[in-house]
Amino acid sequence: MKKTITAAAAAFMLANTPAFGQAPKYPAKPVRIVSAFSTGSGADAMLRIVADRLSKSWGQAVVVENKPGGTGFIAAADVMRSPADGYTLFHADGLNFTAVPHLYKKMPYDAQKDFVPVIPLHHSNFFIAVSSQSKWNSAGDLLAAAKAAPGRVTYGSWQIGSVAHLAGAALETASGTHMTHVPFKDVGQLYASVANGDVDWAFGTPGSAGPLQQAGKLKFIGWAGTERLAAYPDVPLVGESGGPAGFQVSGWVGLFAPAGTPRALVDQVNRDVAAIYSQADVPPKMIQFGYMPLLIKPQEVSALIRKESEAYAKIVKENNLTLDQ
Repeated sequence: MKKTITAAAAAFMLANTPAFGQAPKYPAKPVRIVSAFSTGSGADAMLRIVADRLSKSWGQAVVVENKPGGTGFIAAADVMRSPADGYTLFHADGLNFTAVPHLYKKMPYDAQKDFVPVIPLHHSNFFIAVSSQSKWNSAGDLLAAAKAAPGRVTYGSWQIGSVAHLAGAALETASGTHMTHVPFKDVGQLYASVANGDVDWAFGTPGSAGPLQQAGKLKFIGWAGTERLAAYPDVPLVGESGGPAGFQVSGWVGLFAPAGTPRALVDQVNRDVAAIYSQADVPPKMIQFGYMPLLIKPQEVSALIRKESEAYAKIVKENNLTLDQ
């Protein structure tokens, strides 16, 4: 009788526990995403769409915690203190892993060793935006003015070291010009100043600069992409409008995990996020923010980071850029 009970108990346990060597279902509890972006930003809005869809797919809460500031270091520190178990993810600008490490002599984290990439959530190329009253109607007009008066033409960005700043420096390098960078406190102030003619031009996305362009206060004279944007078919590529041939600038935002997170979990999050973008109502929401999908595997993200890091290292060095005080 004892043997019968023991056998029955063993059978019950085997039927109600994961198979030997099989990992428990993930996620089995709420997942936290620590974002380096402020609440209400385009990147935050897109993240919340993804978080909501993941929550429905997983049957678990996906909680977004915004911890902006400090060039992303505040959010990064939080994630680094968290267990590498897949339950804490880092929502950050790709620049935190490609450009920022070259702008500081000392970093609070190792961009290559302390995190693993999961998936980009979106990317965007940039327009060259000028005031609607500007006499420039092409990238060639802008660069001709810059060559005629080195240092006199000004371009703005929302902060030193932002993608708009680095893109401007890249255009200087590619065109052999010297222009003056003017940093602003935020995106709204930047494009209002371009519209008013207080600063000559700035790079901007459809989401950030598009509203003022649609209001007739800005005009786009070049698109730093590989092909014209369907929503703006009359705006030529920078290379088509007198700028450096093949010139392009893009920025991307993605999810990262603490180093040591099991690869199986990283791959699962990558697959589950990618599946969200196949839902019919998601692409229109991305277009609303001026974003495009960049659905690549974790190892491809690592390769992208290495490639962009090399390019930004050159830009930072050639333009003597630094964020050290």
